Amino acid sequence: QGQRNTMEARFLNRNMKHPQEGQPLELECMPFNIDNGVSWIRQDKDGKLHFIVYISPLSRTAFPRNERTSSQFEGSKQGSSFRLVVKNFRAQDQGTYFCIANINQMLYFSSGQPAFFPATTTAAPTTAAATTQSSHVNKDICMPSSEPGTSSENILNLYCEIFIWAP
Repeated sequence: QGQRNTMEARFLNRNMKHPQEGQPLELECMPFNIDNGVSWIRQDKDGKLHFIVYISPLSRTAFPRNERTSSQFEGSKQGSSFRLVVKNFRAQDQGTYFCIANINQMLYFSSGQPAFFPATTTAAPTTAAATTQSSHVNKDICMPSSEPGTSSENILNLYCEIFIWAP
């Protein structure tokens, strides 16, 4: 209908580049329609999705197993944004975070916000080790499909997986 329904997930502190281990990580979701609640999910480095929390328009939360609270996460609605706090960011919390809204029986995914520790670099060896073994690389058969002119950065890869999201 000509309207572009976009949502954005981002660090609450826009100057942040990477989370710090042991520190809280605050994210916000900016949906185009705040009359519906949103769910937060994390896609880990292996591509698996992890449900974190559903936040209602009245700021009520539902965590896995329908728990109202979590020792690891907090969720809230503040103004027109839905916020997620990872209370104590750890290595297993790394991934790309998305928010999802169910509007008129359609799922809308936000842009992804990568949350990874800074890459550590190591010095290259001064001499290359000779090897006689040939290496064989298997390509993943579940590669993201990309259309011409689109970037694959921060795109949720659901090409080879089927998910059913239901209340």
